[in-house]
Amino acid sequence: MPTYTVTNSNFNLNSKQQKNLAEGITKVHNVVTGANTYFAQVIFNKTKKNNHFMGGKKVKEPSIFLLGQIRAGRPKETKDKLISDLRDVIIKNSKLDETQVWVYIVDLPPSQMIEYGAVLPESGKEKEWFSKLSKKLKKKLSKIGN
Repeated sequence: MPTYTVTNSNFNLNSKQQKNLAEGITKVHNVVTGANTYFAQVIFNKTKKNNHFMGGKKVKEPSIFLLGQIRAGRPKETKDKLISDLRDVIIKNSKLDETQVWVYIVDLPPSQMIEYGAVLPESGKEKEWFSKLSKKLKKKLSKIGN
C-alpha cells in the first residue's frame, strides 16, 4: 500500500511523463506519510476514445484522475498535504490545468490488505512488520527502495 491508479482521458502520457509521475507520486507519499517507497505502486490506464462522460455528456477536453488507496489511520493534516502535493505533481508532469485534475484518496484498514503475502502493518509500524519478513523478501524490498 499505497496503490495509485492514474487514468488519463482525451490525451496521451508518454513514457517519460509516466516515469516522472510514478517517481513523483512515490516521493510525495514517502515524504508526507513516512511510508517506505517499496509500498508505493503506480498503475496507468487510459480511457478509450468516447468513453468519458460528465453530466451525461461526452467529455472532449484532456483530464487526469488519480485514485490513491492508502492505509487508514493518518491525521487529516497529513492527508490534506498528501492530496495537494499529489495534485501539484500531476499538474507539473502532465502540463494540464488544475481544473483538469482530479485526486481521490481512499482509506483502507491495514488489517484488510495483504501485500507481499503478509497483512499490512498499522501506519508507523513498518519496521516491526519488516523485521518479521523472510530474508528473501527483505532483500527484494531493499532493492526496490527504502
